[in-house]
Amino acid sequence: MELSVQTIKQRFGIIGNDLHLNRAIEKALRVSPTNISVLVTGESGVGKENIPKIIHQLSHRKHANYIAVNCGAIPEGTIDSELFGHEKGSFTGATQSRKGYFEVADGGTIFLDEVAELPLTTQVRLLRILENGEFMKVGSSQVQKTDVRIVAASNLNMIKAISQNKFREDLYYRLSTIEINLPPLRERKSDIHLLFRKFASDFAQKYRMPTIRLESDAVSLLENYNWPGNIRQLRNIAEQISVIEQIRVIDASILKAYLPNQKENLPALIGEKFKESEFANEREILYKVLFDMRHDINDLKKLTLSLIKDENNQINLNENKHLIEKLYNNFELQDQEESPVEIITADKNKQYNQANFNEVETIEPVQSLRDTEIEMITQAIARHKGKRKLAAKELGISERTLYRKIKQLNL
Repeated sequence: MELSVQTIKQRFGIIGNDLHLNRAIEKALRVSPTNISVLVTGESGVGKENIPKIIHQLSHRKHANYIAVNCGAIPEGTIDSELFGHEKGSFTGATQSRKGYFEVADGGTIFLDEVAELPLTTQVRLLRILENGEFMKVGSSQVQKTDVRIVAASNLNMIKAISQNKFREDLYYRLSTIEINLPPLRERKSDIHLLFRKFASDFAQKYRMPTIRLESDAVSLLENYNWPGNIRQLRNIAEQISVIEQIRVIDASILKAYLPNQKENLPALIGEKFKESEFANEREILYKVLFDMRHDINDLKKLTLSLIKDENNQINLNENKHLIEKLYNNFELQDQEESPVEIITADKNKQYNQANFNEVETIEPVQSLRDTEIEMITQAIARHKGKRKLAAKELGISERTLYRKIKQLNL
């Protein structure tokens, strides 16, 4: 008996009648009997984890293991050991041999969530499994075989990640033999109220209280909200209202208090996260501007000195006027009202003590970006007595990023 899309939605508890959602489920239904690798894409919170479950349960592998791995939650130093296993003594703390997920999931399905977070070295190992099913444990030279169906997912723009050399192009094309994209909640307006009613009913049963209901103006507000957090955000708001509000009929004024102000988020691109690399680029630009300004100041001091010292040879200030103007315009002369040429001419006519101008002060360049990062990371770790989680929070980066920085900078 051939299963329908509606049957699959009922079986796996998927709510909605959006055409793009139905198309995604239909593709999962068609590909499940095969061993083709699948890449699931879509924004965070759209329910990507449902697709690999459908594929596994409708395949001939359904009686074997199904393992879901969040690649972004595993530190870079241990990701290879988690995925491929390790031998006893292969690294500090490896007191015994251990099987990895690919060995445990042999004959079944493995779901690699946030696959774009994998380090490049791990991506090479994953590519080998996709090509011939071979892998080696950490610390071993023995090649092992595994028969695993791989379903991967990511909320990032994979093409952009490839262009930034964060993801291997050959691995992307091996993973995305079939690509299934789940639409964001804001593009499923007709499903938003259905989902809210389902969540409200679930929380009413969970907390043993009457089910909340929305007025028409609240439904309109709900459907026209942007939902940057997608279904996960909608579920959280339904739970908050169910627990906090005593009135069980919710109008737009009450609902609005639970929706973050979209105007505060207007400058941000929808579906895009703040990239640490973009922050680093802005910081490098700032350092370059400061460095160039200091060079301009040095050049200005040298030019001024040459004008003051040259008493025998008359210098045509008009020839140097454009250079003087350019150098002075690079920083503000708030305490001077005369033009740069007038200032230098007046200064030249004064009797200066030549001993004060024997040397030009040389301003050292600012610290390099690498030295600055080392200093910031070292101080943050020292302030928190070696607790990397607290240090990462202070620096505004993830613990995994801090771990990678420590390794890259040899701290």
